[in-house]
Amino acid sequence: MPFYIRHLSTGLAAMALSACAASNPGAPSLSTTIDGSAPAAQAQQETPASTADTPTSRSPASQAATSPTQARTTEATPSQTRSIETALPVDADLPAFIDGLSRQYDLDPARLGNILTQARNHPGIARAILPAAAMPPAQRTPRSWSRYRDRFVEPIRIRHGLSFWQQHADILQRASQQYGVPENIIVAIIGVETLYGRHTGNYRTLDALYTLGFHYPDPARPDRQQMFRDNLADFLVWTLKEDNIDPLQVRGSYAGAIGLPQFMPSSLRRYAVDGDGDGHIDLLGNPADAIMSVANFLVKHGWQPGLPVFAPAKLPDQPHLLVDGGLTPTLDWSRLKQAGAAAEQANWQQHPLGIIDLKDEVLEHTSYRVATPNFFALTQYNRSYFYATAVADLAAALQDAR
Repeated sequence: MPFYIRHLSTGLAAMALSACAASNPGAPSLSTTIDGSAPAAQAQQETPASTADTPTSRSPASQAATSPTQARTTEATPSQTRSIETALPVDADLPAFIDGLSRQYDLDPARLGNILTQARNHPGIARAILPAAAMPPAQRTPRSWSRYRDRFVEPIRIRHGLSFWQQHADILQRASQQYGVPENIIVAIIGVETLYGRHTGNYRTLDALYTLGFHYPDPARPDRQQMFRDNLADFLVWTLKEDNIDPLQVRGSYAGAIGLPQFMPSSLRRYAVDGDGDGHIDLLGNPADAIMSVANFLVKHGWQPGLPVFAPAKLPDQPHLLVDGGLTPTLDWSRLKQAGAAAEQANWQQHPLGIIDLKDEVLEHTSYRVATPNFFALTQYNRSYFYATAVADLAAALQDAR
């Protein structure tokens, strides 16, 4: 399959920011683990330097502050990408992109060319996408779990979340029964991503994906440029061939994430669900579609019904020795017990586990939790420990307030 049309596996993605779902899925998030910011759509109003719709894999050295994706998402982990040493100059590969896309999906190349000539290279998007880790130390925002959490687990979001839950109670109940994802988790994700549709982004998606797919600002990350180029291909296929939407009218985050759940186009094509059976998937204007799509995404990324997100266990004395910074659980309960963890017997002890760290450079403190596979399913929405924990904590606050 040509490199410029290769589909992505999800991972924001999401990312968001993260993505998000990210293509959520690398959707939440963009070039580093993004422990320290808001989802990309909200970031437009709140923190223009943060993103999160298409997270990447997490390493302790790259927990820079950018947004949750969204995908975002905030949503998408690149599949194997073409080997190139620098970001492609200007639009050097645009004709090959159009030719390959038109051949594979039977799209009119003249029409594709006409649309892409109307895409704008948006310098503000390029600036916003750069990871905090790439900024000079004096400009980098300190990572702070407490500040990050306070942005999402707060009275306004809880109030709007309860209203959203009540308004869409029937479809939330159906999604939970069908997929095994608790209602409060679904509500919390939509709340963190877009404040229940209030901040879905106002950038033309075509401009965002074109800018990042053909003018990515970091020459050292050709994989990132390729991921956005693949999402541009998916966006054009979705709008022109699958849903008959004008691609010039779709708006979303500056990372290209779309709708209430901030799905990247690659995630939208793979995981979005027609929630009300009307034959059309509308993640921006139809909450039923958004709700069912969030649940479907989580299940497809490892959500296991009946498990908590965090295990109610007493941590060992030196939990930091068990943190690997990864996005999959690598420990088991017997190993944690040997290290000094303790808990009453429970079903979650039969599953892989992980110790996750929540660093606060402002307070000079790090907190730790025992995470189950469902925590790591949340990190596939946005590849950030901060993001997944904020979703879990908001979900708990919504449940308590209901």
